[in-house]
Amino acid sequence: MTVEIAFLLAILIITVILLVFELLRIDVVAILCMLALGWSGILEPLEALSGFSSNAVIAMIAVMIMGNGIAKTGVMQRFSRYIVTVAGKDRRKLIGVIAATAGVLSSFMQNVGAAALFLPVILNITKRESIPASELIMPAGFAAILGGTLTMVASGPLIILNDLLMDSNLKPYGLFGVTPAGIILLIAGLAYFTIFGRWILPRGKKGEDRESEQKKLIDVWHLPFNICRYTIPEGSSLKGATPESAGLWDTYNLHILAVTEEDNIRYAPWRKTRFREGQEIALLGDLRDIDRFADDFGLIFNSRLNEFRDLNDPGSAGFVEVIIPPRSILVGKTIRQLAFRYNYAVEPVLFFSSDRQIRGDFSDHEIKAGDTLVVHGLWENILRLKRSSDFVVITSFEEEIEGSGKGWIASICFIGSIVVAVSGFPISISLFSGAVAMILAGVIDIEEAYQAVEWKVVFLIAGLIPLGIAMHKTGAAEYLAGHVMAAVQGAGDIFLLTAIAVLSTVFSLFMSNVASTVLLAPLVINMAEIGGMDPRPLVLMVGVCAANSFILPTHQVNAMMMTPGGYHNRDYLKAGGGMTVIFLVAVISVFYIFYI
Repeated sequence: MTVEIAFLLAILIITVILLVFELLRIDVVAILCMLALGWSGILEPLEALSGFSSNAVIAMIAVMIMGNGIAKTGVMQRFSRYIVTVAGKDRRKLIGVIAATAGVLSSFMQNVGAAALFLPVILNITKRESIPASELIMPAGFAAILGGTLTMVASGPLIILNDLLMDSNLKPYGLFGVTPAGIILLIAGLAYFTIFGRWILPRGKKGEDRESEQKKLIDVWHLPFNICRYTIPEGSSLKGATPESAGLWDTYNLHILAVTEEDNIRYAPWRKTRFREGQEIALLGDLRDIDRFADDFGLIFNSRLNEFRDLNDPGSAGFVEVIIPPRSILVGKTIRQLAFRYNYAVEPVLFFSSDRQIRGDFSDHEIKAGDTLVVHGLWENILRLKRSSDFVVITSFEEEIEGSGKGWIASICFIGSIVVAVSGFPISISLFSGAVAMILAGVIDIEEAYQAVEWKVVFLIAGLIPLGIAMHKTGAAEYLAGHVMAAVQGAGDIFLLTAIAVLSTVFSLFMSNVASTVLLAPLVINMAEIGGMDPRPLVLMVGVCAANSFILPTHQVNAMMMTPGGYHNRDYLKAGGGMTVIFLVAVISVFYIFYI
């Protein structure tokens, strides 16, 4: 072992530890790894920064932008709603159709994005057909993950995989190079839930009718529903105070829905808003708490409704459940840091995280992917949340899909880019051209395009690509592969495929699937060369097995689906354990028969 290899392995070990134990954000870890390779002299500056110009990064950005354009026009929502209407009321058929549709949707867009688009549709079906949400959400989530193996642009590991192959002077795969394996995996997943779903899926409460949506939320979450209006008189001690300093949330367990500002009405006022005499305020909470607050500050009850829209009227305002998806800018921040009320004009009423309900003042609790917020606000403000990629609003309410007239334009741009890629043009250029076409056609503007890009993922990929280059350049991959092959030499191709599949699965359970692919691909390439095998199928197998993340809710899709499905870790161990075994058997068999 040379000094250069030893130093690279030290960087590799530190990177793995930081990723597994989440001591830093994954994108920060990737950036530090990239800089360490540059400062150490292992890579030249241009090599260390080469990830930012890689085909994988460009393709990923393009997929994110086009996915946002498709979502904005409502194409996928209407497609999803049409598909599920053919399923009828038969539960097995519903599971099959919903899961198949989610899998197909995720074949050309990020699986977490497809799952986010489909989740509200699933919840509407559970309410309409009185079916427990837990019986439909997990199959759809697993299918969305499996759908990420249908094309080479459906998931981060497969997008980056071609760059790793080209770095080793190997021919990259075409857009549908992985499709045979993906189809078999998706069919296996559908069969698993269709046949065994009644035994492996948890039984939850049945959904409610659409008409009782607000009543359901109030009953299930024990939400306050009394709204009273008061005037702040001259001499009130509330004058000059803010909602926070007055103890509105933590002392009185109340929520302020609106306050007059001269001739204007401010809904869900910011925590730093100062009260003034003559203002009228609308308070939400238990009547005893409202009376206590009014008495303590000498407020005057005001029954006049002309100064406010009727916030009690479900036609104007109401409660909704909001799930925080993994790519949301809210993840890792708090309500206070986000100035949530100031920026979104809705009042957060309840916070649900890690099986724990938090009421009152939860402004300083860190938000994690999959957490649920119950908020109250005007429907027009809630609609803005629904149209944002930072929220998944799972409560149904009447809306008009914005920009639906441009749905056909978005579809042409999207399908056109796929056709061009299939025709032989580079995937990155083809997809990026489709994204730019959407911008020029007015489907989305350039600011929306920038916002659609999950820069955390971009920097993760760009930061880790140099690690793969360094593994080849220093000979570290060859060194490690030699030791691994010495242990498995002569055991047969099946044993080698099984070892690679299990190793990839284990890595993907405890770290980013992109990171596991970058770490294992160079190793597998050298193992194949030592064993006299074609390395391309084995590297492709690593990218596919990075999706085998079902046994724990660590995958982004599983994290997002956990709360609305009412799942616990044990539910993923039960259903995901079987799915993991089926996945391994299917992928090993497919690659042994069709790829090796």
